[in-house]
Amino acid sequence: MSKLKDDLLPFLTKEEIKKLVKGLARQIEADYEGKDIIFVCPLRGSVHLTADLMREVQLSQQVDFVHLQAVSKGGAIKIIKDISVNIAGKHVIVVEEVIDTGRTLSFLINRLLASSPASLRIVTLLDKPARRELPIRADYIGRTIDDRYVVGYGMDSEELGRNYPDIYSLKN
Repeated sequence: MSKLKDDLLPFLTKEEIKKLVKGLARQIEADYEGKDIIFVCPLRGSVHLTADLMREVQLSQQVDFVHLQAVSKGGAIKIIKDISVNIAGKHVIVVEEVIDTGRTLSFLINRLLASSPASLRIVTLLDKPARRELPIRADYIGRTIDDRYVVGYGMDSEELGRNYPDIYSLKN
């Protein structure tokens, strides 16, 4: 673990992340006042953000999890674990820690739309539009960043660093 931290520079502190999450929560509350929502958390990276949003958003809510995997680089996506709740006629918010190419997220959105939700929106802590391969845009964005590799707060480098409370970027 210390080897990984040697290659990282501080990017966002846990205090800055908390402030961004609070801002996202207030936007969601304003848009969904008086409505029930379902957060959909793509595993594994979005767990931290989903948990923090659930604690912060003061609305009636449920959560479900989905696990998707790219079969090949730039290729097909497969569902390892699908959602288990019925989202037909419900207000669904997909929680992403970071959006880069948009390939997996686009696949997930199309899958969820096939279940006829009343509404479907995307919240992301970090948005990297420079990496986008598909025209997908989040409805709630914590911060737009340049094309940099980030680790911490659920984001990893070969499964390491997800547990860091702060977010770091690679030195090079």
